[in-house]
Amino acid sequence: MRKLGLIAGGGGLPIALARHCGAAERPLFVLRLAGFASPALDAFAGETRGLLDFAGGVLALKYAGCEAVCFAGTVTRPDFASAEAANLPTEIVAARGGDDALLSAVLARFEAEGFAVEGAHEVMDALTMSAGALGSLSPSAADAADIARALRVARAVGALDVGQGAVSRDGVVLAVEAQEGTDAMLRRVAPTELRSGVLAKAAKPGQDLRVDLPTIGSATVRLAAAAGLRGIVGEVGRVLVIDREETARLADELDLFVVGAPVEP
Repeated sequence: MRKLGLIAGGGGLPIALARHCGAAERPLFVLRLAGFASPALDAFAGETRGLLDFAGGVLALKYAGCEAVCFAGTVTRPDFASAEAANLPTEIVAARGGDDALLSAVLARFEAEGFAVEGAHEVMDALTMSAGALGSLSPSAADAADIARALRVARAVGALDVGQGAVSRDGVVLAVEAQEGTDAMLRRVAPTELRSGVLAKAAKPGQDLRVDLPTIGSATVRLAAAAGLRGIVGEVGRVLVIDREETARLADELDLFVVGAPVEP
């Protein structure tokens, strides 16, 4: 079993992956990204490095004996005009125009350094959205139009390399996800007297599935309920679900459906 270097940003996904590796007795080294990674990751062997300390991070991973790397968690785009950015490989700086181009350049450079790149869903089985309802609730016929519209818009903004989510209520698009992320987008959605509307999450068309897959979890469920939505829909096999059991339990408790939708051909 090859040793994994977990390059950890914010949120619950890196924690879930680290715990999974521990339970599976997989050798692990956590490269915590300063200012993003949760303090909970301090319990695992590793180091803390700045987001722009590319060379230092690579050396730490090699010194620790890592053969593979996995990128997980949220980060904000770096300031490429900063003095620290001058230390980045030139191909990464050159690809800064969009998230997809930037991430592709980062993955290619890690592979050039001799690391295999594993997606979070490859590290931890059963992490992606499955078909059908996650909990006990399912959408009604009245939700079908909002599900279709929210998915269509989420895929459209993904094709533009803007975001991975959208909210539709009664046929009206209320919000699309951009750099602020899903949580901030949901906080912009004002609840109505009667629950209605759907959050859709979809991977960007053609994106490398080893990094930056859209993610939902219990926090997403709480925010969707606070926004007065009826449910959440995500592409089967292309959306990650953190803490599946807790997410399903909370969805039932808050009267919210969470379902997997087929990937568009």
